[in-house]
Amino acid sequence: MLGDKKVLFSGMQATGNLTLGNYLGALKNWVRLSDEYECFYSVVDMHSITVRQDPSPIWVNCRE
Repeated sequence: MLGDKKVLFSGMQATGNLTLGNYLGALKNWVRLSDEYECFYSVVDMHSITVRQDPSPIWVNCRE
């Protein structure tokens, strides 16, 4: 643990667009949990390639 807080690591798929699922499932909770936990967040690029899709927009979405 860092200090008195527990550590939380979480990531979000690089879709390029904020979706209701991203907001309700991650972002809203991240804000709430930041008081209780030492939080580290990431963009999880590998998760975005686990479904079949055109690879060229993945790089654009990651940068957005």
